[in-house]
Amino acid sequence: MAKRAFDRSQEDFGNVLNMEHINLTVPDQQVAALFYVTGLGFTRDPYIDFGTFNMWINVGEQQFHLPKRDAQKFRGHIGVVVPDLEGLKRRLDFIDRPMQGTEFTRQEKDDHIALTCPWGNDIRAYGPSFGTSLGIPFAVLDVPVGTAEGIARFYAETLDTPARTTSNGAKCAEVTMGGNQRLIFKETAEEIPAYDGHHIAIYVANFSKPHAALDERGLITEESDQHQYRFQAIVDPDTGEELTEIEHEVRSLKHPMFKRFLVNRNPAQSFMNYTQGRDAFVP
Repeated sequence: MAKRAFDRSQEDFGNVLNMEHINLTVPDQQVAALFYVTGLGFTRDPYIDFGTFNMWINVGEQQFHLPKRDAQKFRGHIGVVVPDLEGLKRRLDFIDRPMQGTEFTRQEKDDHIALTCPWGNDIRAYGPSFGTSLGIPFAVLDVPVGTAEGIARFYAETLDTPARTTSNGAKCAEVTMGGNQRLIFKETAEEIPAYDGHHIAIYVANFSKPHAALDERGLITEESDQHQYRFQAIVDPDTGEELTEIEHEVRSLKHPMFKRFLVNRNPAQSFMNYTQGRDAFVP
């Protein structure tokens, strides 16, 4: 009998286990809640930062963090998965009028709904796909032409996570963030806005090795505490040239919030169609 062959590398995890949140400051918590909770159908975390100065939005096992400050704009686009695109369309209909006067837009595509948040962030909503029925499976950052190769090497060598270059219309560095998440750096010849401080948070299994490599290059920007540090510049590991920047909040697996259970509601529930026992989202 012929020996069965499998590509075992497809099952490999890198050192980065999860891109846990994307942090974007917003100037108006009420408008943010209208877009992320009422419109997109996500859940405001009931336990952490539930006042008027910050808002944590649960999206499956990931989050958006939305502190109150001048608006930040992600330099690229963010992919989200929702349980049902038809339900999303109905919720977007509901917020169309109150969103007038903001940068909110919506456009139906072949396999997703392209959204612009009230402050200009590009968010693309898909139905169940990318290995999840609710979550943030990827984020795409615009980077200058000629940087993808170096960015892929940086993540592979410094963060010890699988990274490769791909080309589908534009050259990209595709970085593995756990089982079903990707951080993608897409080359563009268009002008890229100045970096405004938005950040991502990641959990890594080997916490000290990347820290040592980053520290050797002088790239550590914050020694937060025993379980966390930050860096911002992404450099070519061969030349040290800065290629792009986005702050990374790097957390160890001993961080008290690792594998924290996130409450997610069923966005299909409403006062008009309420069904007992279906308040929580069930994948």
